[in-house]
Amino acid sequence: MNRPLRVAAVSYLNSVPLVWGLVHGPHRDLFQVDFILPSECADALREGKADAGIIPSIEYQRIPNLKIVPNLSVSSSGPVRSVLLISRFPVEEVRSVALDTSSRTSACLVQILLRRHYKISPSFTPHAPDLQGMLQKCDAALMIGDPALSSDFPGLHVYDLAEEWRAMTGLPFVFAIWAIRADAATPDLVQPFQEAAAFSMSHLDEIVREECVRTKLPEWLVRAYLTQNIDFTLGDRNLAGLMIFYTLALELGLTEQAKPPEFIL
Repeated sequence: MNRPLRVAAVSYLNSVPLVWGLVHGPHRDLFQVDFILPSECADALREGKADAGIIPSIEYQRIPNLKIVPNLSVSSSGPVRSVLLISRFPVEEVRSVALDTSSRTSACLVQILLRRHYKISPSFTPHAPDLQGMLQKCDAALMIGDPALSSDFPGLHVYDLAEEWRAMTGLPFVFAIWAIRADAATPDLVQPFQEAAAFSMSHLDEIVREECVRTKLPEWLVRAYLTQNIDFTLGDRNLAGLMIFYTLALELGLTEQAKPPEFIL
């Protein structure tokens, strides 16, 4: 490829260590990074506007001709702290849920958990990520990303979805993956992506300082989140959790297939 790889990325705190090294690391000349919403990353790949992207994990089942960068992800063994179901009632009493439209994987996850784990079948309504407006229309709301991480919810019932997934399956949950269009997915890209992530983690103090300024979150929370709540690997247990997620999504009609991950080799 004679031009930089077009990369669709997100500015959420949970993916900063996967992206920061692409922009600042030794391979930065290989990448042209654009920051957009998680759901838009998937659309950019689908439409050919990007060659690679951090995509919601469910979108791998919906977009043809993608390959995955091995050993990298945005995962959590729970709690994740930034993917929450926030409810006016105990979860067993929830009859309607507002789904944050900026998420796709988490929207599938909450439907699976409520139907399979809690054995309830509420209605689901897409909604812009505005908690007050969501809870005016529905019993509960799905909130993701920095707004979920930075907020308190006094008087409300809060359920951490990665923690709930682990309670149901005993496995981590994979929220996002690096995916590359098959026509651009050459083996020589694997090392630059992996080395970019390693470069980020070797500059964690700098990242934490920058993210404290950007998010207005305290340093202890940013550091704990990046080192304890988020797992940036994609090992065997993460993959096992991912395949269970794909299988359950297929069973509930949330996707049309449950193909196993195909990695760049």
